[in-house]
Amino acid sequence: MNETEYIPIASLNQYAYCPHRCWRMFCTGEFIDNQYTIEGTSLHERVHTLGQGHREETWQVRAIWLKSDKYKLIGKSDLIESENDELYPVEYKRGRKGEWDNDELQVCAQALCLEEITGQTVTTGYVYYAHSHQRQFVEITEELRQSTVATIEAVQMLLLTGIMPKAVKTKRCTGCSLYTRCLPEVVDKVGRYQEAY
Repeated sequence: MNETEYIPIASLNQYAYCPHRCWRMFCTGEFIDNQYTIEGTSLHERVHTLGQGHREETWQVRAIWLKSDKYKLIGKSDLIESENDELYPVEYKRGRKGEWDNDELQVCAQALCLEEITGQTVTTGYVYYAHSHQRQFVEITEELRQSTVATIEAVQMLLLTGIMPKAVKTKRCTGCSLYTRCLPEVVDKVGRYQEAY
């Protein structure tokens, strides 16, 4: 990566979920499907039918590209809505709301792009979870903005240096399609073996 290249908005979600997974996906190009990734891909194929229209008083546009020159971000939105002259992004996810803020970071990154494109302040967004058929409200706070910018900088550094973050075993590993590639518990065992030696 050089300073003129843009990073995918989705990489922020992956980095916040697991820096090692992000490195595998965006530095080495590794990706393996499992049931969760296939369900997610299927959901996004349905959502990413380019178009616009109205749903009652809400204007909607699907599958448009967002870009920020300031933050060097690029990515396709699932859905942008406008209600009462206020724009907000809606990100679609296959599961249900988890314990982590990675989905909110992705929504905030989309909001930053929308602000730059339109000149309007974006204060809200949503994550639609297909499993529960519920929208989760995301307030675009100053704290979330700062966290998003810090994650953007971390991903930029990761892509610039290509340095592999350590694989760390957490609860998040359970559903990860790349688990068999990083095997974080093996890394820990090797480290303990070397220390004992």
